[in-house]
Amino acid sequence: MAEPPRTPAKRWLYALKPASWPKLLVPALLGQALGYGATSEFDAIAFAFGGAFTALFTAYVVFLNDWGDRDIDAIKRRMFPDGCSPKTVPDGILPARHLLLAGLVAGLAALTVAVSASFAIDRPHLIPGAAVCLGLFVAYTLPPLRLNYRGGGEVLEMLGVGVALPWLNAYAQSGDVVPNGFSAVIPGFAFLALASAVASGLSDEQSDRRGGKHTFATSLGNAKARRFVELAMLLGALSWAAAIFFGDVEIKIACLVAASTVWDYLKAVFKQSPAAVTNAFSAQGAYKYLLHRGIWRSTTYLSLILAGVTLWWSL
Repeated sequence: MAEPPRTPAKRWLYALKPASWPKLLVPALLGQALGYGATSEFDAIAFAFGGAFTALFTAYVVFLNDWGDRDIDAIKRRMFPDGCSPKTVPDGILPARHLLLAGLVAGLAALTVAVSASFAIDRPHLIPGAAVCLGLFVAYTLPPLRLNYRGGGEVLEMLGVGVALPWLNAYAQSGDVVPNGFSAVIPGFAFLALASAVASGLSDEQSDRRGGKHTFATSLGNAKARRFVELAMLLGALSWAAAIFFGDVEIKIACLVAASTVWDYLKAVFKQSPAAVTNAFSAQGAYKYLLHRGIWRSTTYLSLILAGVTLWWSL
């Protein structure tokens, strides 16, 4: 096990889990690109709002998720003392009450940013949109619903990361409730978000099962959960490839490049899959690394191509 951070600044930075931030920053970028592509007019205030809201929303999710999972994390630490990274609460990196307070403050700040932006750029739907993003996470991990424990957490993550957060950024940038290209791009990204959500439970299969948490991995087992991840990844690639029948030219170009990138990484994920069995933490880490690299790279390519072509045509 790695040595826990010692200084207060390093403890808070560790608790923020910066390596996981692309999971929310990438969909925010996708939404901004879709919004810009829909209008060909870049709104700097909307872009700043997207960055600020996403950063605060990420802190809200990370802190409150660690607070909500503190008992399950303690179980995993006892079961696998040398098999996982230090856990924020069980390993004494931060007290649970500090995480709870920090998460609530971050969530309130995110909502405040949304309210301010709704008036600054005349986007009245930013407030309910932000409330939906925050509310999905409440249903995900906090009492009384705690669907991440009862079952359905992966679907909520798909809706939050794969649909709600990109929509919020696309709406902020464009002002359109359904920006042009959104319906062609988002189904594929939602499938990829679902693949990521299911894969995140692989390394916690046995500790989650012992703690009474219901995930795809605990309900279906490791092998079937991996098959589901790979199927969702394939459906994401196929959905983007199908955009050639629905989207404008710039959407078609961007989605074809993204679909090709996902396909290349899917082949690597398939190759790594047989080793990523229960409790094979290193192999599971490699499996998830390839999956997330494929999702983040393909989506970033899609976003940059869409924004770049839009800029080129507007000159």
